[in-house]
Amino acid sequence: MADIEPQASNRLSAILSGVPAALGRGVTKVLEHSARSAALAGHTVIGLARPRRYLRDLAYQCYDMGVRSLPVVILVAALSGAVTSQQSGYQFTGTVPIWIIGSIVAASVLTELGPLVTALVLVGRIGSRIGAELGTMVVTEQVDALKAVGHDPVEQLVVPRVLAGTLMLPPLVVIADFVGIGAGWAGALLTLPITSAEFTYGVHNYFHEFALWFGLIKAAVFGATITFIGCYIGLNTRGGAEGVGQTTMSVAVSGTVAIMFWDAVLARLLKAFG
Repeated sequence: MADIEPQASNRLSAILSGVPAALGRGVTKVLEHSARSAALAGHTVIGLARPRRYLRDLAYQCYDMGVRSLPVVILVAALSGAVTSQQSGYQFTGTVPIWIIGSIVAASVLTELGPLVTALVLVGRIGSRIGAELGTMVVTEQVDALKAVGHDPVEQLVVPRVLAGTLMLPPLVVIADFVGIGAGWAGALLTLPITSAEFTYGVHNYFHEFALWFGLIKAAVFGATITFIGCYIGLNTRGGAEGVGQTTMSVAVSGTVAIMFWDAVLARLLKAFG
């Protein structure tokens, strides 16, 4: 018994003594990634000044991120709008004027569900794909080959993807807004004691241009965030096929956390200026 107590004490001391070192390594890693991501962001902004080097790739990326994302965006927006109207009706029918359901659906879709749900869905479809694509290029030394022949990988790989994400998320969100409100209207008519005129009145009663523009600003920020994270993590892939798999997971997790962070920050701005 006497021997066990010193051993336990030694293990506890070893654990406690390792805490500062672990914290130091964590802080160092965060600072290192912050510096690298800031450098990549600066390089990307500078690369925007040379459109001839990325216009062809930009057109393809816009098509891939925009047109090919429409089915999943429309499906998720329709489900979100319909569920919002039904749940709102179950909660508020008989306690507030029924047209309030239209206002709730419009407010939820325009300021939150439209941009946020669309972005979260596209983290997996766009962000993870970019990370896996660039990660594969890194581990197969295609990025090194670009450098060897005098091409800038950032201008050819990062700039068109980040710019396409920034440009294409707003129109996707506009479509999601229309689909979400339309699905909310259809769901309300089918399941609630509300008329089309009452629902439409509720939508018009809430609608104001700032809500629409704010949703589009959020969409642009989310689009840039998703694509930039995919590019940054993809270009820092190590370890072959296993590393590419790790990159895909890291992009999905980091992208989701970043989107939620920006949503919270921008929500405060909406409250301040709305």
